[in-house]
Amino acid sequence: MIDLSHVTAWVFDMDDTLYPREQGLMALVQARINAYVVEAVGLDPDSARVLQRQFLDEHGTTLAGLMANYTIDADHFLHEVHDVPMDSLEPNPRLAEQLKRLPGRRFVFTNGARDYAHRVLARLGIADCFDGVFAIEDGDLTPKPAPSAYRRMIERFGFEPRSAVMFEDTPRNLEAAKALGMATVLIGDGHGKPIGDHVDHMAPDLLDFLTALTFEEAAA
Repeated sequence: MIDLSHVTAWVFDMDDTLYPREQGLMALVQARINAYVVEAVGLDPDSARVLQRQFLDEHGTTLAGLMANYTIDADHFLHEVHDVPMDSLEPNPRLAEQLKRLPGRRFVFTNGARDYAHRVLARLGIADCFDGVFAIEDGDLTPKPAPSAYRRMIERFGFEPRSAVMFEDTPRNLEAAKALGMATVLIGDGHGKPIGDHVDHMAPDLLDFLTALTFEEAAA
């Protein structure tokens, strides 16, 4: 039985967590990131993809890797790579219902840009389900999995980590959350990455996981 009876702060990653990966939005963002790296660094597309994967592994985001190694305009990067159509996203009123059932406060914690995050939440029809959104700009461009990003997010929203749970599709992004005392839920298969004991629960689909929670189990 999943016991989240202690939780009063519910923290959600956004991309590939609040909506299924199969809807393909991140593939569009990924394509624009690759094109940006090709242009900014002067590599062919295949080499740019290799460099981007290296940046993700070493820095958490392509932007952080670019900033550490090249001179770029971060605002321009964020605008360019997130300027994608939302047509592939399906509004999810059932998810909105389940989010609003959760006792306590609900937050989004994303490495995406602020404007993009609000566009995604609006398209899904869940913008009014959250008490706050912490985007990459709010952490001064320091992304997950850097522990400092989590501490700034927690300070911004003012909750006790041991009374919180975090939902993520990337296993390593749950490590810092667990170290700070949060319960952790991995949504999806982990993208083939190692899944350690810092993951408390796993679920193929967020909506199914939330639907299975009872008010008794999720009561404050």
